[in-house]
Amino acid sequence: MNISDVDYGPEYDPTTGDLDLEARQALRRVGGIASTELEDVTDAEYRRLRLEQVVLVGVWTRGTLADAENSMTELAALAETAGSQVMDGLLQRRYKPDSGTFIGSGKVRQVKDVVEATGADTVICDGELTPGQLIALEKAVNVKVVDRTALILDIFAQHAKSAEGKAQVELAQLQYLIPRLRGWGEAMSRQAGGANGGVGLRGPGETKLETDRRHIRARIAKLRKELAKLEITRATKRESRAKNEVPSVAIAGYTNAGKSSLLNRLTGAGILVQDALFATLDTSTRRTETDEGRQYTVSDTVGFVRHLPHQLVEAFRSTLEEVAESDLVLHVVDGSHPDPLGQAEAVRTVLAEVGADDIPEIVVVNKIDSSDPDDMMRLRSDWPQAEFVSAHTGEGIDKLKERIDAELPRPSVTVDAVVPYTRGDLVSRIREHGEILEVEHLPEGTHVQARVGGALANELAPFLNGDGGARPADE
Repeated sequence: MNISDVDYGPEYDPTTGDLDLEARQALRRVGGIASTELEDVTDAEYRRLRLEQVVLVGVWTRGTLADAENSMTELAALAETAGSQVMDGLLQRRYKPDSGTFIGSGKVRQVKDVVEATGADTVICDGELTPGQLIALEKAVNVKVVDRTALILDIFAQHAKSAEGKAQVELAQLQYLIPRLRGWGEAMSRQAGGANGGVGLRGPGETKLETDRRHIRARIAKLRKELAKLEITRATKRESRAKNEVPSVAIAGYTNAGKSSLLNRLTGAGILVQDALFATLDTSTRRTETDEGRQYTVSDTVGFVRHLPHQLVEAFRSTLEEVAESDLVLHVVDGSHPDPLGQAEAVRTVLAEVGADDIPEIVVVNKIDSSDPDDMMRLRSDWPQAEFVSAHTGEGIDKLKERIDAELPRPSVTVDAVVPYTRGDLVSRIREHGEILEVEHLPEGTHVQARVGGALANELAPFLNGDGGARPADE
């Protein structure tokens, strides 16, 4: 159905001259996002017991209709990942969300009719609702209402496995919850007596709402202390890798772009891979090596999404700093997605928030085995420097490894040394953490010309050949 075909009734005035007024008044049904029927009866019976039936509601304020419908399709995927069955989706064109009920009082009734017709028990809005919008819309449709932020937080809560991941998610949830606690309000939340009370404002003491807020703030403070301790551990590990001068590569990208699959291909890590949003929340770091034997680490990080809640960005800041502290970022893009450019922009927005936007980047377009050839041609034109791979089939992985080897920072010092055979451990460390240029076995020891880090160069100092035995690598 085209927007121009909608009958808007007597409220529509074509003489107003408002931009896209007819589209703004329309409440569109978004096709193709309702959950498909399940073939397995046992699975269907199980899901019927546990799944919430939801109706999605979005407001299209900018961009094209395709952008708006892509956002709604993503919301449907998020809802299903959280354990819901999508019954219907509605999209309204407006200049901005209604300040009272998000979609406007005139359209709320239509949403309620859809809820009643489908038997849905939840409405999910494609945006972050204010506390007032949440309460007003919930009262109007008479079912539970959640927004995109709460939905993403719920998915993170389900998928967090480590102590750090659980603490980060709980912190984000509490920060989201505290302004949305419902109670009597400020006028009835006063301590008994005193000059601050006054007639009509003195109460029996601290209300439950105020008590809840106090407990939540105390819990937030405790979680922040716990995360600070865990960050010390993470920082210690990073310092250890830096001391050994092991280059680090971070895999970043949109959720479900295939980051864990790529980590497995590069390192043989055996990380669990699922075709689901936010399947990976806990950072996994594995060691691998170049064809010449030089070691480096690869870290898989949490996936991003459009409008990632700021509470999550803040709570996961220590995890995301793995990207900011890396030497190279593999920015993985889902080549089979309808809007890969939009996904890449969303990822770079979050990377900029954590100070990782100036790290050298290789764009890796994944899933080329399931992508449309015409779309691939366009992406190759848009990203001529990108690497096109399939983590599933292995296509393009060898070329990507060569590119990583070329992009990794080179060791800072060139050495020319004869290492005694009794110090074979030094030669092994050169192979692991340096770059051997030439090697020769002499009667007195192993003659090595190599590029190494500063710390290893100092250990090799007693075995250097004359004054020219060590110099900066760029000389």
